[in-house]
Amino acid sequence: MLSNQTLRICVACCILMGFAVADVTQADAEETSTGEPAIVTDFLSKYCLDCHDKTTAEGEREFESFSLPIRSEQQLISTDEIIDQVTLKSMPPEDSEQPSDEERLELLQTLRDGVQDAKELFAGRSGRTVMRRLSNREYEVTLATLFGRRVDTLGLTADFPKENTSHHLDTIGESLITSGFLLDQYFQAASRLVEMRLGKPDVEPKSWHFTENFKQYEELSGAHSSVLKNKFLCLYEQPNTDTRQGGYGHIEDFLEGVPVSGLYDIEVHAQAMHRDTHYDPKIFRIDFSEPFQIAVVPGDVTKGHIHYPQAIEPVLATAIVPDDEPEWLKFQVWLEAGQTPRFIFPNGPYESRASVIEVNRRYKDEFKNPKVGVSRTSLLREGFLPHIRIGEIKIAGPLKEPGGSLEERAVFGESGFQEEQALQQLYDFAQRAYRRPLETADQQRIQALFERRVAEEAGSRQAALDAVKMILCSPSFLYLSEITPEDQTRLSAFDLASRLSYALWAAPPDDQLFESAKSGKLDDVAELRNQADRMLANERSKEFVEGFLDSWLNLRDIGNLPPPRKKVPEYYSENLPESMKQEARIFFRHLLDENGPVMDLLDADYTFVDKKLAKLYGLPEKDSLRLADGFRRVSLAGNSQRGGVLGMSGVLTVSANGVDTSPVTRGVWVLENILGTIPPPPPDEVPAIDSNVSGAKTIRERLEKHREDQACAVCHRNIDPLGYALETFDPVGRWRSKYPKVKGSAAKVDASGKFPSGEEFKGFDDFKDKLLESRREQFSRALIEKMLAYSTGRHMEPTDQFEIDEISKTVEDSGGGLRTMVIAVLTSDLFRSR
Repeated sequence: MLSNQTLRICVACCILMGFAVADVTQADAEETSTGEPAIVTDFLSKYCLDCHDKTTAEGEREFESFSLPIRSEQQLISTDEIIDQVTLKSMPPEDSEQPSDEERLELLQTLRDGVQDAKELFAGRSGRTVMRRLSNREYEVTLATLFGRRVDTLGLTADFPKENTSHHLDTIGESLITSGFLLDQYFQAASRLVEMRLGKPDVEPKSWHFTENFKQYEELSGAHSSVLKNKFLCLYEQPNTDTRQGGYGHIEDFLEGVPVSGLYDIEVHAQAMHRDTHYDPKIFRIDFSEPFQIAVVPGDVTKGHIHYPQAIEPVLATAIVPDDEPEWLKFQVWLEAGQTPRFIFPNGPYESRASVIEVNRRYKDEFKNPKVGVSRTSLLREGFLPHIRIGEIKIAGPLKEPGGSLEERAVFGESGFQEEQALQQLYDFAQRAYRRPLETADQQRIQALFERRVAEEAGSRQAALDAVKMILCSPSFLYLSEITPEDQTRLSAFDLASRLSYALWAAPPDDQLFESAKSGKLDDVAELRNQADRMLANERSKEFVEGFLDSWLNLRDIGNLPPPRKKVPEYYSENLPESMKQEARIFFRHLLDENGPVMDLLDADYTFVDKKLAKLYGLPEKDSLRLADGFRRVSLAGNSQRGGVLGMSGVLTVSANGVDTSPVTRGVWVLENILGTIPPPPPDEVPAIDSNVSGAKTIRERLEKHREDQACAVCHRNIDPLGYALETFDPVGRWRSKYPKVKGSAAKVDASGKFPSGEEFKGFDDFKDKLLESRREQFSRALIEKMLAYSTGRHMEPTDQFEIDEISKTVEDSGGGLRTMVIAVLTSDLFRSR
């Protein structure tokens, strides 16, 4: 019986158009032909050479000179590829004469034996990770770790060049290019961080109290001045709108912001107004059963319009606003020097201007002096427009932190900066930043700069701060540099510790991991496993969950092609992209924590949703869940519309273009991300297919016609069925049975299809069943490869397949759990090697 392990998955159908099979010399062919097993030559001659002999070589693939034993890497690629295609019954094509099961099994066993025989030949030929810099994501997490506090309020990477990714991975060394401009940005970021967090002046706490002059956005200012005399600051809509009318509330008399970076107490006297309005709720597109929320974000009048979104505005705090009477809401937030607090209404009406116009139109008879169009004056005086009203604001700070600031203690130790110990404190910080023991040259550079700045009368503290800036601009900090000797393939303990900590935490090793490396214990696989297990259990491993899913499922691109606001208003009004990402993260986290089956990622009878997703999915929980409940596990038993990542709205949104769907686009997504196969680009002479499926009656006909071109047929035979299966989902992942209407009629969605192997599926649910029946190992191996690439910083190569085989077998023999897979990846020879 042929084991699953022999069903090799390597390059599969994506290479179908890209490689010539025989890359051996004539001498090699002659030398090996005498020992060629008859099954190989007979099989190729009978089922392959009509299309792939030396003369024809369809798809640039020539089998006539293929032979065993395997002597070159190209032969290895070709052998793996033949095994893939025969195993999945992708080749020979369905309309050709087919081999018997016995012939297939005999060929597979023979080729597999050939691969095993070649294993020794390729031992030690695995690729090496290019020394890479920290990604922008890792850079910010690292600084937050080293300084003991969030740094997103500074927007340190806001002006950095957009990060390059490779197959959606942001950790691949070859893609993380460093330019002169980026180096300048590193210097500016380090200087800004150090001066604003450690170099700030020591000021006494101060308090401010604001009770008037609450100016609104320009279009609202007249009505507020006339009716409310600017005695109230009002929030009328959520911040993510087109018109931006009342989405951001600022303090006109506090535009200069706080004097220094620090913690500040903020008190707001606020009330939710007219949540029980009798106006039609559909006008506002919000859920009035939910209490109004208020949140605090930073603003900077020097960085753009104070009423508009700005590049740096992380949510600092949130609260529920009372309905009946105004109450004092208290927040403690971190603000940078020059930032002023602004207030937003996260679950507020969708667009204030449109709401006002519609209320004026439909309820004009209720007003004494009705006006057509936008008239806030009557509404403020006589109406019931839902909004948040703030009457007073108090600010106090910066607050003194017991024992000194977090940054002071994180950089200089619990005692803070000590002049007589300055150099040792700098050495200790540099060791944490460089993630390895310091060399004499490191210490000399730090000492030289410190002493030079002291000699220039900068003062010992400022000299130390300048040395910290230098450390943060050093290649030893910016790069995951290897101190492993060039002649060694196995990573040294400190390099291994850094690789592990950045894979799981996107940050430097903690003290426990560093000590394990220092003692040499980390070289032992059992210790490495223990450390990986410990770090996975830590909350900080959310960086792995988020970073890996952003890469594997490409979730970071959600929002790049958003749907039209008028067609899918809830996408904006309910901030669905964030909920979409969270579903995948919580589901993956659950499998990690419970060591749940990897195959649950393909299909499961449960998922995790909040109220917003329950409504999007049409689940019964939409009527019982509250926003305050957050995400809850829900049963999908008997629900054929969801289950696994392919039924998640985040995946379905990122595999569409916001406006419509395409079986080709989604088919490519499934091929790449689920089956681990990257299809080649279409030939230059082939025109692109119109992705618009609004004329869905003919989408299959258009694709069939496109496939008549032999240059397209092979690839589309592998791609299109995977996309057909997902056509029952619209561009944001809502279930549908029909396409949007065109000229009064709507075509029915046909999600049936057939794999190249001839397996037919009737729809989405049946499609997932077929994946589980015949492609589970391919999926598992693809996931292992993606994890290895993410964690090592390089793509896997053909010679890495031997170890991927071993990892896959370990996972399968251990029950197929996700945590088992992650630990197996992190303790593998590939992970431990350069």
